[in-house]
Amino acid sequence: MAMVSDFFVGRLKEWGVTRIYGYSGDGINGVIGALQRDGGIEFIQVRHEEMAAFMAVAHAKFTGEIGVCLATGGPGATHLLTGLYDAKLDHAPVLAICGQAEASVRGGSYQQELNLDRVFADVSEFVQEAGAAAQVRLLVDRGIRTAIARNGVATIVLPKDIQKETYEDPPVAHGFTRTGVGYSRPRVIPRESDLARAAEVLNAGSKVAILIGAGAAGAAPEVVQTAEVLGAGIAKALLGKAALPDDLPFVTGAIGLLGTRPSSDMMNGADTLLMVGTGFPWAEFLPPDGQVRAVQIDIEPSMLSLRYPCEVNLHGDAAETLRALIPMLKHKEDRTWREEIEGNIREWWGVLEARAMTSANPVNPQRVVWEMSPRLPSNAIVTSDSGSCANWYARDFKAKQGQMASLSGGLASMGAAVPYAIGAKFAHPGRPVVALVGDGAMQMNNLAEMITVQKYWKRWRDPRLVVCVFNNEDLNEVTWEQRVMDGNPRYDASQDIPNVPYARFADLIGLKGIYVDDPEKLGEAWEEALSADRPVILEVKTDPEVAPLPPHVTLKQAKAFMTSMTKDSRAGRVIGTTARQIINQVLPGKGE
Repeated sequence: MAMVSDFFVGRLKEWGVTRIYGYSGDGINGVIGALQRDGGIEFIQVRHEEMAAFMAVAHAKFTGEIGVCLATGGPGATHLLTGLYDAKLDHAPVLAICGQAEASVRGGSYQQELNLDRVFADVSEFVQEAGAAAQVRLLVDRGIRTAIARNGVATIVLPKDIQKETYEDPPVAHGFTRTGVGYSRPRVIPRESDLARAAEVLNAGSKVAILIGAGAAGAAPEVVQTAEVLGAGIAKALLGKAALPDDLPFVTGAIGLLGTRPSSDMMNGADTLLMVGTGFPWAEFLPPDGQVRAVQIDIEPSMLSLRYPCEVNLHGDAAETLRALIPMLKHKEDRTWREEIEGNIREWWGVLEARAMTSANPVNPQRVVWEMSPRLPSNAIVTSDSGSCANWYARDFKAKQGQMASLSGGLASMGAAVPYAIGAKFAHPGRPVVALVGDGAMQMNNLAEMITVQKYWKRWRDPRLVVCVFNNEDLNEVTWEQRVMDGNPRYDASQDIPNVPYARFADLIGLKGIYVDDPEKLGEAWEEALSADRPVILEVKTDPEVAPLPPHVTLKQAKAFMTSMTKDSRAGRVIGTTARQIINQVLPGKGE
């Protein structure tokens, strides 16, 4: 008779699980042994369980399948939490498998005994600790089905002794339940009357703005067709970066603090707003109440009218809903609004180029991504850290048709870029992957995961994985938040970080390291990295004083910035660099 652990692994295979990211430990060794005996599920050993959870999130985001991570009980299980919260906030289906002390000692303050069902209650859509062998079938089936259906986290906790018990299917008897494998997503489309109400709102407007997020990723043709009919422009929340290519003339790019001026201007000038598959959090970047009539489409009803009070709320799949809505829309003959948007976008790309080419000390971080963007293959996958490099990812990375990209959106966690990149490589081993990482995140946890890259890279059909480290010896995003949001000078004690030779580390572990401190050598460095026969750490010595300028500087931000500059030891460099950016975008070539 098979053990519970063997049944458990077999059931995962029935659900289509092919890969698990994790770290072993005595609390989960029963399952590890079953994985070894079965051999049908690939086990990827990470350096830290948090990274395993991030890799599972990346698998879910880049494949649409459930991602799976595993840890022992106690500290191994709690290490998973940050990555699982990333899954929760970005609506990615993930299964977490955790070990536990023996059921026979539960409640006895045993070593590594934690009440994991309580620990994981907030992050999980479904969480349960097994109390009997006959319960495990139910936990796998209900847990995975719930995670997929609700785009969230399911957590299954398996005590050590139950993993080793003999498994028998639950009998046809009182006190048992018998579950099955399988889930297929339904077509979710609003009522025709609600679609007609939405069409009335959109047809009545003369200046329509569209905002999309990750929920629109599978609806690109429908979103474009809607924009063409309505003469609308399309802004993108950060998680929707790759939902539409940036070379479409009516795509205004990112929105918000990391966003573009055309997106900001479009929201300020619109009289009608259509939001599709987005939970964009910063409501201050949306029109004031009453300025626009608004329609929202989302597969998750709890996200409807959450950021803006919409007149019509459509609970439905983005593509299906738009396909049903488009025949009700009227083509707008007056294209003045669209032409204004397209003109603003053309001008904005020139502004970004001027900013990127402005001299810095030594390398302008904007130029790092500006030089990367045109060199990326059309099937590249890009991940980003949540530090200041997310600004350049949002603005200077011009996404092409066919490319994929993501970062930690709702959680905005440091440290997701490299594990996301690793998850992307295992999910798509034939595609090149680039991770944009701040030196803070690299030191926090991403540097260790380069050892994971070294361990596995020869399995990938295409060996190209480029980890681009912005080495500025500063926790840069927080530095600018201190200055602009809080009006405080840079606090050296909290912001200074050591200068680490990242490229040399790559060489030491058998990967390739490239170091750049000359902006004129960035282009050739990217070409070398993207043609390498193994993964690369591309280390660029960037200037921490290049301001991530918002699309429009408010009076409050300007006052806070000037207040901070009166006390900041780097004020002269900061003001000089910022002035060069502004001058250069107005008079290209004059800011050098």
